[in-house]
Amino acid sequence: MKKTIKKKIIVTSLFLCFSSFVFAQTQAPAVTPEATDVSAVEIQDFIDSLPRDRVSDRPIRVVETTGDMRIGVFGVYRPDGVTGDVNVHLVDTTEVYYMLKGAATLVTGGTLVEPYPANETWMRAKAVEGGVTRRVVPGDVIIIPGHTPHWWSELEGEIEYLIFRTDPNNRIDLK
Repeated sequence: MKKTIKKKIIVTSLFLCFSSFVFAQTQAPAVTPEATDVSAVEIQDFIDSLPRDRVSDRPIRVVETTGDMRIGVFGVYRPDGVTGDVNVHLVDTTEVYYMLKGAATLVTGGTLVEPYPANETWMRAKAVEGGVTRRVVPGDVIIIPGHTPHWWSELEGEIEYLIFRTDPNNRIDLK
């Protein structure tokens, strides 16, 4: 009896998931958009050219997608010992981190300690209490929704990583 109920729940859940994809589809654009590529060589050359005496977070490429949203690929270099302060984006920009080199401890979420405004779309803080702490190594991916505190609390040397930023409000300049 319990197996039958579980099967019905699973089948119903799968039906709802797949039907939501079908109903969520939109009309294809009149002109097929072009794909954008960024090669591994281009990424590494870009990161290698970043200043080594400070944290560098710069756009490699930012494009407009269908649906009038922008997405950017950013190269980041962080020198050993420069953890920086906590960041909180006060907008709906989601960031996806992809670690390329080095290892570090990333804290997400939690309560800000000594917060201060950086500008109208960005809050900073000296630290975070609570939150989720994880060690990040090459190949790891972390998805950080907008409005989520995030902070490199400890570095095990210099680190290099990519940030993929979605920008539903088109604030990031195209590149």
